[in-house]
Amino acid sequence: MTDIIDAHVHVWTQDTAAYPRAPGAAPWNPPHFPPEALFENTRPNGIKRIVLIQPGAYRFDNSYMLDAIRNHPAVFSGVAIIDHTAPDAEAEMVRLRERGVRGFRITPGKDPDGWLDTPGMIRMWAAGHRHGQAMCPLMGPNAIPSVHRAAARAPETRVVIDHLARIGGSGRIDPAEVQALCALARHPNVYVKVSAFYALGRKQPPYLDLVPLIRQVYDAFGPRRLMWASDGPFQAQPPHSFAASLAVIERHCPFLTAEDKEWLLRKTAESVFFI
Repeated sequence: MTDIIDAHVHVWTQDTAAYPRAPGAAPWNPPHFPPEALFENTRPNGIKRIVLIQPGAYRFDNSYMLDAIRNHPAVFSGVAIIDHTAPDAEAEMVRLRERGVRGFRITPGKDPDGWLDTPGMIRMWAAGHRHGQAMCPLMGPNAIPSVHRAAARAPETRVVIDHLARIGGSGRIDPAEVQALCALARHPNVYVKVSAFYALGRKQPPYLDLVPLIRQVYDAFGPRRLMWASDGPFQAQPPHSFAASLAVIERHCPFLTAEDKEWLLRKTAESVFFI
């Protein structure tokens, strides 16, 4: 395919005077990854559009991502980070939508059970439905029960789980965790990013150990609720590459039909983040 959408990439700059990092943020690795460096990885691999994910080191200051969206029309969509506890959170969601943001990164912190049951989160999820913006949890398997409750409470709000819920991050793919993730498929508003292969399982290309996990998630959710993503720039660090990540979907999952691949590599992300 030559019109692929990468549903999860970060960009940042070493220009901390113009774009300051949050206090205490860890150093970038690599120290500089602007859109131009990203395009060196995406264009040779047929990736035409990209969902930018706000890096945690910028916290609530989404300005670098927003500038990238503005400077590259029709290329980027955005997933921002906001303070969901702020009284004007919904107004900020609307303002960001006007600037190309179609989702929000949320994390459980130290409360994977109750993080989605707070008044601010409940309001944010309801606003996400009103404004066509997805909730994008970066979480581990221990937060899956909380997503069940939130997805049931806000059944029209799209939910996009990052990186296969990080199953296999420890090096072991736990069957019980896979079963828990697959059980989320009973909520039709839940989607999953098939991504960050460099960080899961054996963490070595060609990532064939992840194929059974992908098959189980595919059987549960179907191709129209799965989207491929690289998680650049981390996937770009040798021995990893964008090409090796794409090859998992394009060549190493024989159960995927040509139409399935169109959904994973373009159509699903398009339907959620380019609307």
